[in-house]
Amino acid sequence: MADVLNVSIRKGLGKRESRRLRDEGRTPAVLYGHGLENVNLSVCSHELAATVRHGAKLVEVRGDVSDSALIKDVQWNTFGTAVLHVDLTRVSAEEAVDVTVAVTLVGEAPGVKQGGIVEHFLHEIEIRCPAGKLPDRFAVRVNELNLGEAILAKDIVLPEGAELLSDPDAVVATCQTPQAEIEEVAGSSEGAEPELIRRKEEEEESED
Repeated sequence: MADVLNVSIRKGLGKRESRRLRDEGRTPAVLYGHGLENVNLSVCSHELAATVRHGAKLVEVRGDVSDSALIKDVQWNTFGTAVLHVDLTRVSAEEAVDVTVAVTLVGEAPGVKQGGIVEHFLHEIEIRCPAGKLPDRFAVRVNELNLGEAILAKDIVLPEGAELLSDPDAVVATCQTPQAEIEEVAGSSEGAEPELIRRKEEEEESED
């Protein structure tokens, strides 16, 4: 079910008006697309923050305007703590849209008990998907990830009718031996050879 954003028509424009809206707990927005006129709106900041925080893409716009829309662009403040402006584009549930969706890891990998650590490399993928089936995020289970194995982008289960646009062979996560142990072993090997050479030279000198 899509999140609901309650909106009001925004008549005033400019930085001063935007600051006034934010002081009142509302965020400037614009709704466009489908060949219709652009509409300047304001959105309840708390509703918008909650929607953006859990990764929702499709929203139902309600209030002075009623429509289905896709969150197209979000502008943040310098510290990334507050949304300054949001772009919304009109969509229908059946319309295919290109979006970037977050990827998270869930579960416990058997490879950890085998002495490995799980490394998460790909944190989002791009897909083409009917707007009505857009996921908030992909929760990738690592319950079958053993030591030395990897999960690729093409292993992620997509919604019906969706298409992967990212590199299918991109590595999402792996379970490998900790790098610190590898470096320690490599360092020990590097230090062994000079020691053996020195011992051999000492033995040859003693024989002379």
